[in-house]
Amino acid sequence: MFQFKQFSVKQDKTAMKVGTDGVLLGAWAPVNHQPISVLDIGAGTGLVGLMLAQRTAAGQIDALEIDEDAYEQAVDNFESSPWGDRLFCYHAGLDEFVDEPEDEYDLIVSNPPFYSEDFKSNDKQRDLARFQDAMPFDELIEAADLFLSEKGVFAVIIPFSEEDKFLEIAEEYELYPFKITRVKGTAQTEIKRSLMAFSRNDTVTPETTELIIEHARHDYTQDYIELTSEFYLKM
Repeated sequence: MFQFKQFSVKQDKTAMKVGTDGVLLGAWAPVNHQPISVLDIGAGTGLVGLMLAQRTAAGQIDALEIDEDAYEQAVDNFESSPWGDRLFCYHAGLDEFVDEPEDEYDLIVSNPPFYSEDFKSNDKQRDLARFQDAMPFDELIEAADLFLSEKGVFAVIIPFSEEDKFLEIAEEYELYPFKITRVKGTAQTEIKRSLMAFSRNDTVTPETTELIIEHARHDYTQDYIELTSEFYLKM
């Protein structure tokens, strides 16, 4: 179990454990527009939904998870949290969910599967969680366009190497970045991740920043501490 300040995350049933990417997205996703409805596409343990329940007053926080074990884990974590009445997880793939659109969301978030390389491990659960063919970017962006409210925000964390491709597809769906944060492990390492937030407003020049996580192993930067201190117990 991973213990945060206001909630805990059980992760014994899932292939993908609590990680920095999910924490970054949950802490970084813009909420200044005070969303009343949130959708997390690819919930895993439910971590990002739980973080957004802590950060917002949204009365409806839905999550979508295709893997049965992860779905059950997310439901358990939601029900065990202080915000169980606001959190709901659907056991479905994105294609099933898109077939029956019922709601619009003011905030859509996703920490989508990453690797598009041909290599796969022998762990089917881990592959499902990690490989992009489980949730291609174009399908994710199309779903965001379908479900996003007129003033809504769509926020993702992806590999920096995929940033240009993602931006290009988003523009095809008239979703435009207004905030981009590029993440490095240390000042000396290459950019690893891109945090990006989109809206339907095409007149905004995106605010572009860089976030460095550590000076050295477990010696965290002030920027990272400020971003995550409301969540980590020892931060």
